[in-house]
Amino acid sequence: MSKKEPEWYAIHTYSGRENKVKSNLEQRIKTIDMEEKIIDILIPSKDEVKVKDEGEKKVSEERFFPGYVLIKMIMDDESWYVVRNTPGVIGFAGASGTKPVPVSDPEVRTIKNEMGLQSQVDIDLEVGDEVRVVDGPFEDFAGEIQEINLDKSKLTVLVSMFGRQTPVELDFDQVEDI
Repeated sequence: MSKKEPEWYAIHTYSGRENKVKSNLEQRIKTIDMEEKIIDILIPSKDEVKVKDEGEKKVSEERFFPGYVLIKMIMDDESWYVVRNTPGVIGFAGASGTKPVPVSDPEVRTIKNEMGLQSQVDIDLEVGDEVRVVDGPFEDFAGEIQEINLDKSKLTVLVSMFGRQTPVELDFDQVEDI
């Protein structure tokens, strides 16, 4: 059950106890010195502003998946044991037998976008670099970077379609260097 790259996993918790599970995990990770294996913990939610009858605004946290917490980790026996035996954790979602199934990158991107979090991508690309599209309708197309917009975290890539070069605007995390 050993993987070298960190991936996102969904853990099932008692509904309403997600924040407590997150703080329990953070405390255990520090105590056991597992920061290099358990990288990030995310409760999929966003703040919802509701206006009461008197015009008073109330901010409440709306959970996308009550009873679930996302965790980015390198899956091995030790990290699995630490997470699985944290108070409030019921188990890993999608676990077939003993091996948990990671949440796909497009699903994590969608959740982060809904939360208003920009995925931070380390861009090592330059205009003229050859890239392959790894997500979206142009997946598996190859092309050349024509423009990089750091402010919008977007690339313009020339892909060959129907015998001609077509510019396509993509997010940084939708391409990989060839």
